[in-house]
Amino acid sequence: MTEIDLDSVSIRELNQALHDLKPDTNQTHWKARNPRGKHALAVGLEVPVTIEIDGHVGYYCGGMNKEASIVINGQCGWGVGENIMSGTIRVKGNASESAAASGHGGLVIIEGDASSRCGISMKGVDIVVLGSVGHMSAFMGQSGRLVVLGDADEDLGSSLYEAEIYVRGNVASLGADCEEKEMTEEHRAALGELLARAEVDVDPASFKRFGSARKLYHFHVDHADAY
Repeated sequence: MTEIDLDSVSIRELNQALHDLKPDTNQTHWKARNPRGKHALAVGLEVPVTIEIDGHVGYYCGGMNKEASIVINGQCGWGVGENIMSGTIRVKGNASESAAASGHGGLVIIEGDASSRCGISMKGVDIVVLGSVGHMSAFMGQSGRLVVLGDADEDLGSSLYEAEIYVRGNVASLGADCEEKEMTEEHRAALGELLARAEVDVDPASFKRFGSARKLYHFHVDHADAY
């Protein structure tokens, strides 16, 4: 394991060292200590390595991730996993606003709660939140899945396209053009596979499924107040 002390090594130096890695590197396990809420840690990675961050991080940790596995042993600021393409990010605490914003792929697991707009404009990423999510989560979600084991605050799935939302707890309110959908055996099986990937042992039959009502795909004067 390669260990980095962020009290003596800058974020730029750490990120550059990670960017310099080749796909066949034998430095496959890194640990960063003393992050102390610093921003933009482990961003833009393109190699299949594991990075453990021991402590709390600031905004955009793991942004634009590709192939790497990132573990945050603490809380994280807004935009964790922003624009993630592939790989895995696990937050062993709470996440601030806009977790996995615009994510195209990969898996983001938040073991605590996530604040507002979790999964905003998601484009293929899978997000599993073991706690609850704030208002307007999955806002403008285009593709991918948001799974919430706790509760969802107001305006869930507002202006949703084809992303799917699964909630085990209570939903304060649904956003514009979001509605509850049938939970079929096929959906339960797919959700069960996702939960297994996230290492979450919960019965998929205990979730409700939400998706787009598809009334806002094209402008219609009868729906003008919903745009």
